[in-house]
Amino acid sequence: MSQVPLTPPDKAEVTQASVCAPTEAQVQALLALCTQVLPVWSRQLVSSCSQSETAVAEMLSAFAEIGPHLDMASRQSRQISNALVQGEDGITQLAQACEQVLRPVMQGCTPQAQVAIAQVLGMIHASVDALEQVAKPFVNETELVSLQVERMYKGFQYQDRISQMMTLLHEDIERLQAALLAPTIETSAADWLARLQSQYVMAEQHLHHVGLASEAGAADDETTFF
Repeated sequence: MSQVPLTPPDKAEVTQASVCAPTEAQVQALLALCTQVLPVWSRQLVSSCSQSETAVAEMLSAFAEIGPHLDMASRQSRQISNALVQGEDGITQLAQACEQVLRPVMQGCTPQAQVAIAQVLGMIHASVDALEQVAKPFVNETELVSLQVERMYKGFQYQDRISQMMTLLHEDIERLQAALLAPTIETSAADWLARLQSQYVMAEQHLHHVGLASEAGAADDETTFF
């Protein structure tokens, strides 16, 4: 009976096998690394999350106090605008109304009184013009401040999302650390990821979870605080 010659294994197969099959020592070293690194990650996440939550709480508290003042300024700017655009009883018509009252009287006055009345009417015109010039920027500035406040609230929204996600990841890292120390814990990747995903509260978090980051931007405009 003829013997079939044995062919040596391909070098690439040997290399691939050695890469895919770590030694027991490598596994233990990786496990030791994870058990030491993961607690550090966990502590840093807890610290950062706490600082983020404190910052958001402080900023929201400050803006809660600013809010009534902004509302008052907005109401005052509207009142000024309404007063300026009203008819004969409005401020913009004050100079014309004074002239209508004083012009007939001026005819019977002495030249000196007429000059004095003309000076008063001139001062009234100047005052009304100055008030109009002051009121218009005031209205615009109030609107701009309101827009900037809205932008800041959106900024707080993103910061709050970061805090919420950092809390979830911190808890997940602790679960992973426990799984490494106790191999009997269920470590199915599908179940693990499903459990993590079940804790998301924003649509964009679910999209990022499955790698659809390009579509997550459309869900970023919702203002939600946790």
